[in-house]
Amino acid sequence: MKIIWRISYTVLTTFCLLGLTGASGPASNTKDVEIKIGIVQRFGDNSTEQLQLEPTKGDRLRLKFQDGNRQQTLVTTNPVKLEVLMEALPAAVVKERVVLGTYRTYETAEDSAKHWRDKGIEVEIAQPERWQVWAKREVYNTPLLRRLLLSSVETAAQKTAFVDSQVLQNVPRVTSLLNGKRYTIDNLEISSDKNLIRVNESKKPEKARLYAGRMKLQPNAYGSYTLVNEVALETYLRGVVPYEIGASAPTAAMEAQTVLARTYALRNLHRFVIDGYQLCADTHCQVYYGLNGVTPNTDRAIATTRGMVLTYRNELVDALYSSTTGGVTASFSDVWNGDDRPYLQPIVDAPSDKVWNLSGQNLADENQFQRFISIKIGFNESQKDLFRWRKESSLKDITKGLQKFLKVKNSPYAKFQTIRDMKVVERSKSGRILKLDVKTDIGTFSLHKDEVRSAFAAPVSTLFYLQPLNKGESELWGYAFVGGGLGHGVGLSQVGAQNLAQLGWESQKILQFYYPGTKIQILGNGISETN
Repeated sequence: MKIIWRISYTVLTTFCLLGLTGASGPASNTKDVEIKIGIVQRFGDNSTEQLQLEPTKGDRLRLKFQDGNRQQTLVTTNPVKLEVLMEALPAAVVKERVVLGTYRTYETAEDSAKHWRDKGIEVEIAQPERWQVWAKREVYNTPLLRRLLLSSVETAAQKTAFVDSQVLQNVPRVTSLLNGKRYTIDNLEISSDKNLIRVNESKKPEKARLYAGRMKLQPNAYGSYTLVNEVALETYLRGVVPYEIGASAPTAAMEAQTVLARTYALRNLHRFVIDGYQLCADTHCQVYYGLNGVTPNTDRAIATTRGMVLTYRNELVDALYSSTTGGVTASFSDVWNGDDRPYLQPIVDAPSDKVWNLSGQNLADENQFQRFISIKIGFNESQKDLFRWRKESSLKDITKGLQKFLKVKNSPYAKFQTIRDMKVVERSKSGRILKLDVKTDIGTFSLHKDEVRSAFAAPVSTLFYLQPLNKGESELWGYAFVGGGLGHGVGLSQVGAQNLAQLGWESQKILQFYYPGTKIQILGNGISETN
């Protein structure tokens, strides 16, 4: 339905539910919220790293930090270079943590953390590189407690848990030459008069990115530092939408993406509690590159949908989306462990329901699935390269990738030398691989759901089948991975949404298609953040 935007915000909040079909008038009066984004997550991992912070033309930076017992506040119109100095410790220090599991995605780590908590073990989610679940450090704070815990979980057949021990001889410190004096800085607050700061991680001036808001450099849980951007949500979206769906996307698709990006951010503010911020700036959250890419088109979509979020039964949805689905969206449980979301179910990603009937042609069946993959027309993504793909990989390369993956997982199968067979054992209704068995010289192990994308370099989704290749020899040479889509395939397809918009679909209809049963609401009307 059409909404007249000049009616008062009080009336809007009374009725609460809005359709994006009326998203052409002035923005709503919803109050903005500030969020914290880790834009450089692990500064100091490498001693050669440096960061340069710059004011914009005619502006100045204001720096606040502790210098011994003194609080320093320095103002400069010059760039500020932050460098890493490795400081030798007076004596070696042993740093330990109990790692209960290592995962590709936050969603899988979150489900694992829930299971540990249900068993009475206090845990925290970390991302030193891959996502991990740690036994809570402040609880298991002695070597004895850590080893007792490890012993108890090993008894319970959790063979992938381990104590990660590091002997530290030196630690990274951040230093900077300010007004002719070099300071060592553990915590630094950076602001500017114009509320704009350029950040450059390279030595090339053209690589600098412009960010609104304030910055903080602060220690993280891994012994290094994180540069955190404190920015208003609606301004944050200006640095997300152009990079997630592109500035040339049709208006309806751009508006749908904006509603999802806003919903996703608000629903996921708890991801980096362990490090003292809320979201990251890459594909583990949403791509956020600041204000360099802003355009009138993307700004218009943000202003038009201001305060709008997607909800299911008055709760923020799990606003997952991906580049391409390969012709069919996935359920949450097709990719991750945990409870399914009623609004995230397999849907044939096509403007017409005639291209494939999921109820009568279940993609859990291997023959049906391979036939589905052979169809290349009639879908929203049919004209795109990643809609269908075929990638060949030798046993040597597959073996190398699997060994690396299993070693990170602390799996006993990491010691295998030879692959004898690989087979998809179970698929979901959407065709996603739920279980893939790998037969080796030391036994057979299984890969489940999103593990498959981590374990192999070739496939870019779990929507594929395996084709053994001999290359004219008697021995198995390797496998072809034949499939479709890029990413997890859950929720909206960015490519698919653009096709639907070009066909004349409005934003609300696009969101209803990918998230059936959901509604658009104005933020701040008693909406719950969790599902």
